[in-house]
Amino acid sequence: MPRFPSLAEAIEAAVHDGDTIALEGFTHLIPHAAGHEIIRQRRKRLTLIRMTPDLIYDQMIGMGCADKAVFSWGGNPGVGSLHRFRDAVENGWPHPLAIEEHSHAAMANAYDAGAANLPCAIMRGYIGADLPKVNPNIKFITCPFTGEQLAAVPAIRPDVGVVHAQKADRAGNVMLEGIVGVQKEIVLASKRSIVTVEEIVDEFGARSPNAVILPAWTVGAIVKVPGGAYPSYAFGYYKRDNAFYKAWDAIAKDRDSFLAWMKSNVLEQGPEVFAGHARKLLAAAE
Repeated sequence: MPRFPSLAEAIEAAVHDGDTIALEGFTHLIPHAAGHEIIRQRRKRLTLIRMTPDLIYDQMIGMGCADKAVFSWGGNPGVGSLHRFRDAVENGWPHPLAIEEHSHAAMANAYDAGAANLPCAIMRGYIGADLPKVNPNIKFITCPFTGEQLAAVPAIRPDVGVVHAQKADRAGNVMLEGIVGVQKEIVLASKRSIVTVEEIVDEFGARSPNAVILPAWTVGAIVKVPGGAYPSYAFGYYKRDNAFYKAWDAIAKDRDSFLAWMKSNVLEQGPEVFAGHARKLLAAAE
């Protein structure tokens, strides 16, 4: 049975210095509020895993939380580079960042293997590609049945998996819908899991055909954080704040402007500000 703590309590209990953690969500339901709490609690030496590291990992890297990033694409979607990510890799600021790059397909398969408690993922891929030249965790094996050459990558088994969803019920089951990525797999693959949600309900009610239900036994902690995916979006609740993604480029480009923004908007704030962001988006849409 999952717990229903505050966000600060959930992060304090689950996320430790040196952990391997994954904050997942594909284009929407990105757990920004949880990422901010990890920053506020000054977690260090983390290995950050995410298929598409974007603004929240730029912030965590820039604040010195991470020693390594494992990913398959990194950038500010529709805008350009992640300046704090790039500064860490190129200049070692605030300290050096190791990187391990994969393809989307490899990471999706690695999450799936982790969820199945397998040691590695085997797939068709990487034949003729350059990533195996720079990533020693990409291997090739021969199928014992067909003789076909296949790619193999280690299963992803994080210490902590963090996702955002639309709803949880009072029994601890979680529902997410819209564009779904690897949220189910990361919760199943992780030793500990935290799910932030828009609301806690008695019944889920009507749901879309692609809805995913995480049963209570898979979830470690559930935290109600309305707006917790902002500035990404939550299907059925609020839209993506495209203006913020554009504004982030200028904020993050300069170290001093980045640190000033983080101090005012993360270190000196709490998760309650996310509900205000969501209300503003809803008001603007009316």
